[in-house]
Amino acid sequence: MKICGYKRENGTYGIRNHLAIIPTSVCSSDTAVKISNLIEGSVALPHQHGCCQIGADYRQTLRTLIGIGSNPNVGAVLVVGLGCEGIRPEEVAEEIKKTGKIVDMITIQSCGGTLKTIETGVRIATEMAQKLSMQIQEEFDINELTLGIECGGSDTTSGIAANPAVGAASDLLIENGGTSMLSETTEFIGAEHILASRAVNKRVADRIFEIVKVTEDRAMAMGENLRGTQPTPGNIAGGLTTIEEKSLGAIYKAGSAPIKGVLDYGECPPREKGLYIMDTPGEDIDSITGMLSGGAQIIVFTTGRGTPTGSPIAPVIKVTGNTNTYNNMMENIDINVGRIIDEDVSIKEMGQEIFDEIVKVSRGNLTKAEILGHREFGIFRIGFTF
Repeated sequence: MKICGYKRENGTYGIRNHLAIIPTSVCSSDTAVKISNLIEGSVALPHQHGCCQIGADYRQTLRTLIGIGSNPNVGAVLVVGLGCEGIRPEEVAEEIKKTGKIVDMITIQSCGGTLKTIETGVRIATEMAQKLSMQIQEEFDINELTLGIECGGSDTTSGIAANPAVGAASDLLIENGGTSMLSETTEFIGAEHILASRAVNKRVADRIFEIVKVTEDRAMAMGENLRGTQPTPGNIAGGLTTIEEKSLGAIYKAGSAPIKGVLDYGECPPREKGLYIMDTPGEDIDSITGMLSGGAQIIVFTTGRGTPTGSPIAPVIKVTGNTNTYNNMMENIDINVGRIIDEDVSIKEMGQEIFDEIVKVSRGNLTKAEILGHREFGIFRIGFTF
């Protein structure tokens, strides 16, 4: 099956062709936004991080920024730094350049202040945007597609309808040679043994148990027990009663394919196609960012209660199993699989509809989050700032 996109120098394919303006720290984020505001078709990725981070937390933020710039949906990158931050803009730019795409770097200090940086950045970004506008789409096989799977604002219909339907769509993609990522480690707690039973070997199974234990231990170190704080108040209002009930519904998003491996936050999967788990938080935006940093070109996001969030660099398809939510937030949600409950439509049929939508969006159709300009972005932090 063929979809359409842009071939990158490293052999990957993007289904979008963004010019990304990436600040390396909070100190350059506002300047990056001001540059992007003057360049049609560009996207800025402001964040609060990049300075005074240490250890694994520093490395994770660095890996995420490089991964976002390396994502196949990004055709060119302008890295904007302050000039003295912990995450060096030169390193981010050089690593992204290894993909073969157009990359440049400026710093506020070397340019001589905000106004001169904006002027320089706009001149560079204008030339980049012109080059991107001349790139021509071409057909490529759907087996080059990596799908990120997310859920947020879950209710009882999520585990009954939306998540199983997305799981069926994920299975269809994998049957066609593609790759899927299941995210949100907190959404496995109490059901990790079921996922582990689908692992291709003991090493992968042990890793599934490990990431759940590390997540729980991290909360315990702060004096909190996740089993007492989940489900969230919104989940409870939506009818979910225990963390195990929430997890048993959430893991349906993974369909039935064997689990090939477990990825660190922002890590790209190996060349072998199939289903992977990425160790991400339950916070939706940070979780999506991790999968995009890992190379996902498209996201399917289930929601029972309703959420409008999108992404700066990838289309986000919203799916709900709650017809009332769909009718209430129709401008935000792309597909209503509440018909499984209301009209006795099968999970398989709705899974096919979601897969068909993935294909359409991968050929250029805009999602509702894209149309409304939702570009939420956040990076998962695992340490203190000093």
